[in-house]
Amino acid sequence: MAYYRQVGDVPPKRHTQHRRPDGGLYYEELMGEEGFSSDSSLLYHRNLPSALVDSTVWELPDLETEPNHPLRPRHLKLHELFGGQEWQQHDVVTGRRLVLGNADVRISYAVAGAVSPLYRNGIGDECVYVESGAGVVETVFGALPFQQGDYVILPRATTHRWVPQGEEPVRAYCIEANSHITPPRRYLSKFGQLLEHSPYCERDLRGPAEPLLGAGSDVEVLVKHRGSRGIVGTRFVYPEHPFDVVGWDGCLYPYAFNVADFEPITGRVHQPPPVHQVFEGQNFVICNFVPRKVDYHPLSIPVPYYHSNVDSDEVMFYCGGDYEARKGSGIGQGSISLHPGGHSHGPQPGAYERSIGVEFFDELAVMVDTFRPLELGEGGRAAEDPGYAWTWAGRGPRG
Repeated sequence: MAYYRQVGDVPPKRHTQHRRPDGGLYYEELMGEEGFSSDSSLLYHRNLPSALVDSTVWELPDLETEPNHPLRPRHLKLHELFGGQEWQQHDVVTGRRLVLGNADVRISYAVAGAVSPLYRNGIGDECVYVESGAGVVETVFGALPFQQGDYVILPRATTHRWVPQGEEPVRAYCIEANSHITPPRRYLSKFGQLLEHSPYCERDLRGPAEPLLGAGSDVEVLVKHRGSRGIVGTRFVYPEHPFDVVGWDGCLYPYAFNVADFEPITGRVHQPPPVHQVFEGQNFVICNFVPRKVDYHPLSIPVPYYHSNVDSDEVMFYCGGDYEARKGSGIGQGSISLHPGGHSHGPQPGAYERSIGVEFFDELAVMVDTFRPLELGEGGRAAEDPGYAWTWAGRGPRG
């Protein structure tokens, strides 16, 4: 997104000498997207950013997926993936369990209390929704505090680590793209400014405020990247700490946006899902359903109509409030519903009638719609509620 920011010490003119107090040169790095023909930032390092002393294999967790076949709607209980106090030893990076995925996007879940290793995703941008907990994401651009309800957007190849703070675990809903993640194009001017009809604006976005300088030698960074047969991992070792940027400027950097700052778009009759959109990537969109006044036509039915999104799989992550359309289904805090393309879906039995006359929905959910079918990962299979598909009919297969 074309929202310019400057942090720390940068020279008056780009691509010119920028000297240290002792007269030596800082090293300029251009970090840019789409072959340097889209958003970019210039970072000024104390050390050579390309210097390596070792490179070894990082064995990734299970990323295999299985098709949703035979086709059915599914309910996944993510809070059942991590029990007891084991979260205290887990971190947001290596503790992720893959729930759903396809060639465009992977959705994982982590419950963490430990500081993560230094990490960067060389495949695509990451959007991490913080269901609960707080802390700081330390990045090469600077520190980015996070709290419950934040979306944390991390551009591809941003070196960072997650540092939980406080007694509560960080519950992280991790959306990893094979592309960039941006605000919806219809909310942007041709120059990249968020327009007046957008449900949020630049004032709602929080970026790093000052440089973050680390110390140490032979520092490990875990890198997720493309391999000839899929996603692979490498463990780089740098001679000096990669947090050595004294200043940077540009339009490419990590930022946070809290879901409470999303201004819902409502109407006299029920509004379609695109009004809830907050971000988009290649072949998928991210939406959020927030507490809001609902339809005010005298004959309105506030819950969604039954619908068949013929081009998409729909994933809803229920992370707050009381989702009216799913009462009676077993869905609760930390649940995911997967309603695949090819299947018509909508409110649970009785919800249609109960919603008439309701003026306000106190609900919070993050939705991902994908334009290619989603498959089940290891975490998704482990968290499944096998009875969900039959809750509309009230009985099981051929029963």
